[in-house]
Amino acid sequence: MNQSTSSLIMENHVPQVYRTASIAFYAIIFTIGLVVNLTALWVFALTTKRRNSITVYMINVALVDLIFILMLPFRMVYYSQDYWPFGDVFCRINAALTVLYPCLALWLFALISTDRYVAIVQPRHTRELKSVRKALLSCAGVWIMTLGSTAPLVLLDKEDPDRVSNHTTCIKMHDIIYLKPDYPVHFTRLIFFFLVPVSIMVGCYIIIVDNLIHGRTSKLKPKVKQKSIKIIITLIVQVLVCFVPFHICFVSLLLQSDKPGYNTWGSFTTFLMNASTVLDIILFYIVSKQFQDRVMSVILYRNYLRSVRRKSLHTNSVRSLSNLTSAMI
Repeated sequence: MNQSTSSLIMENHVPQVYRTASIAFYAIIFTIGLVVNLTALWVFALTTKRRNSITVYMINVALVDLIFILMLPFRMVYYSQDYWPFGDVFCRINAALTVLYPCLALWLFALISTDRYVAIVQPRHTRELKSVRKALLSCAGVWIMTLGSTAPLVLLDKEDPDRVSNHTTCIKMHDIIYLKPDYPVHFTRLIFFFLVPVSIMVGCYIIIVDNLIHGRTSKLKPKVKQKSIKIIITLIVQVLVCFVPFHICFVSLLLQSDKPGYNTWGSFTTFLMNASTVLDIILFYIVSKQFQDRVMSVILYRNYLRSVRRKSLHTNSVRSLSNLTSAMI
């Protein structure tokens, strides 16, 4: 191992504080996200009788969330041991999924935004533009396009800082930091998988708001309007909180002249991006009455169990007091 390589690995060494915070954060995301997205997948894919374009998009959102979430335990093992025991190929796959997730999520959000645009601005053409078949084709196109753009991260055998350490450091797992070297590829990806979908979303929302302000949506049912506005607000907040900081940090790291190393801001924005897998529960809750009922049934069931426990404790205490009184008599 030469001196420059050793210094690179030392620069990318993960501080203990970050490793501990990562384990705790990913454990929370994994637990909540797994339950939320499995429930959403079950509701939208298996129990929804009338499937439409929006349910197709929700199935894809839950699916991409689950794929990303299922990789988190491997990250937790890495941060707990400071050692990558799963080999180079799996390290590449795990790192590629960090790029795949925001690309897919943003394009799915763009598709949902266009769906709301059609529902509010073009209600007469709803049947033509919002068919299940067209939604499936749109999602398939997004998956193919995104997988094609991230495949080089897994397949190309480029200069790898992990190779000198026998692939036990997995510097590629450091997300934004490792992605710095290939400027043209990443700036192209930034345009097509961040700026384009976000521009589509903003364009749809501007037209929707303009139509709502000028009263061109009077023929729509109030429930449709309310549902669409809630979906729009949820997507805007999620993009601003989870994805915009991640990409701003990514661009700033790409433009830096110094060597890539551990970056606290990069780590924090990656955390925010990961949090999107849990925040999708708000989107699922707004879209589906069945998902709402499922969540409420769980909450009510827990409240029921608590009330039963309280009653049993109260009954037991009364019985104990009665037995004590009879014994005294």
